[in-house]
Amino acid sequence: MKEIINYILELIYPTTCGICGKICKDALCKKCELRLKKYEINCIKKTKKNYYNESLHIFKYEGIIRQKILEYKFQNKSYLYNTFVKILLKNEKVCNFLKSYDIILPVPIHKKRMLNRGYNQTELIAKIIAKNTHLKLETTVLVKKKNVISQTKLKKMQRKENVKNAFIIQNEKKIKNKKVLIFDDIYTTGSTVNECAKVLKKAGTNKIGVLTIAKD
Repeated sequence: MKEIINYILELIYPTTCGICGKICKDALCKKCELRLKKYEINCIKKTKKNYYNESLHIFKYEGIIRQKILEYKFQNKSYLYNTFVKILLKNEKVCNFLKSYDIILPVPIHKKRMLNRGYNQTELIAKIIAKNTHLKLETTVLVKKKNVISQTKLKKMQRKENVKNAFIIQNEKKIKNKKVLIFDDIYTTGSTVNECAKVLKKAGTNKIGVLTIAKD
């Protein structure tokens, strides 16, 4: 019965490529997959200056990538998570990077922003990544306790102070001695993910990585 319902829904609302909008069952057509290549960074960077150990950013935050992330976050186009998931799971470097971790933690948003937006854009993607890999999704461990000003509205020097002490850890036993991957959509100064990593490290994680769709 479920298969029949899904078949009917696909006929009425066919899956489209999130980039060009043409009908495409994989949510990312071959033409657009090639089109995105020019924005790729795919660079794993080790660090000792931050609370996390390493990071991987897939694209430069510009052009069509920037446009689609903004539509996804601020224009109620939650369905674009399908396209971003396809991009991530088709990337060999990303898949190898994921193997180094036990848990994936989407950067949380404050409950007030969640009510306004209706979804956490990082959680939608992280949930499907976890379903298709060995990673365990945790959405109740890292919590945003402060409803801070959106980072997009601030200058780079203001961002670190804006997110200071914005996150707390609950149920820390779930992440103690684990290898934890923080997932976010955009990396600009790194203030948000580094603040997340700070509280995770204090909670006793073994290793912390950062994965983002794009880097500004």
